[in-house]
Amino acid sequence: MNNSYFDGGLLGLIGIQILGFFITVLTFGICYPWAIVLYLKWMADHTVIEGKRLRFDGTAMGLFGQWIKWFFLIIITFGIYSFWVGIALQKWKIRNTHFA
Repeated sequence: MNNSYFDGGLLGLIGIQILGFFITVLTFGICYPWAIVLYLKWMADHTVIEGKRLRFDGTAMGLFGQWIKWFFLIIITFGIYSFWVGIALQKWKIRNTHFA
């Protein structure tokens, strides 16, 4: 029997996305990591895999620190590192997602 499911609702998702949008726009993009973490926490809180709920424990400050590092690496490699940023972000997401 498969007891993996997602129990989030459309209104909750829309609310999180609107809040993230306003956080990003009102801070001119500086707080975008906070919007990402807000979304990832909501997704994990509503996901159950094989009967175990997920938990996301990454922080916005942790992601912001990573973004500063990635931005610096993009600059010193003349943009070449930007090809790896998506992979680095995915690794950060997975490293901070656990079973509750």
